[in-house]
Amino acid sequence: MADTAPPDRPPVVTGTRIVCAILLLAPFVALLWVNSYSRLTPAFIGIPFFYWYQLLWVIVSAVLTGAAYLLFRREEDRRKATATEAGR
Repeated sequence: MADTAPPDRPPVVTGTRIVCAILLLAPFVALLWVNSYSRLTPAFIGIPFFYWYQLLWVIVSAVLTGAAYLLFRREEDRRKATATEAGR
């Protein structure tokens, strides 16, 4: 017996959702891998690399989270439109 969704229901795991997961995981990986940024150089306007790298990820994380949200919402809107059309 195969674990497949009924033909009238779209799959739960889609390419868009995988991309969203990667976008949300990227900041965790980048910031938990401390050895990649635990140094003082290159400095940016007098701020050691260690600090400005982490601050940069605050902005990058916000952008990635926003992109994941928009992608997910777009997929959900399509899913609802498809379900509405199939129900007619």
